[in-house]
Amino acid sequence: MTSIISINQSSPYYPRRLLDLQDPPIEIFCKGHLDALQLPSLAMVGSRKASQQGLRHAYDFAKSLANVGICIVSGLAEGVDAAAHRGALGSELKHPTIAVCGTSLDRCYPIKNRALCQTIAEKSLLISEYPIGTITKPYHFPQRNRLIAALSLGTLVVEANQKSGSLITARFANDLGREVFAIPNAIGRVCGSGCHQLIKDGAKLTERPGDITEELILKL
Repeated sequence: MTSIISINQSSPYYPRRLLDLQDPPIEIFCKGHLDALQLPSLAMVGSRKASQQGLRHAYDFAKSLANVGICIVSGLAEGVDAAAHRGALGSELKHPTIAVCGTSLDRCYPIKNRALCQTIAEKSLLISEYPIGTITKPYHFPQRNRLIAALSLGTLVVEANQKSGSLITARFANDLGREVFAIPNAIGRVCGSGCHQLIKDGAKLTERPGDITEELILKL
């Protein structure tokens, strides 16, 4: 069974990008392969109730980007997050995905993603800022989103409505000076309205994985 370890800011494994936050965690708790933290990474987030098209985009983009060496960071939620983790795990990259959890690592939320959680721990990495035994609070999940954004060179929003928590991650990314990418959707579809708003606000309209790698090439 994979053990849970903590790394603090003095550890060589502690991601230096987290220090860009105003409130970086003093330590993070990890389960899996710490080498994943050394890879260039991209956050992929989106709706928990994504359309089949959104789920397919999340899986395909994650797999393609992981195959060129980019670790996919997401939040282990239902929908887009889970599809992105699974797409990355389907790639050839050795440690292809990091799940940033809104719970302590002795818990799994949602329960339906327990098997996915175990697979990520075995093949890649789970992280949390919450010590073992922490009682999960609703605010832990939006708080978790700042870590997803900070860990990554950029954030891709796959599918989201105007009230989606994914837009919180995108705002954190923008505030940190990270790139923000958004996949457009059909006009009038509520599930894509958040992405359209991000594009209006300056996010890069993203139609293919190459749109991301071309933008990040100087940072890889």
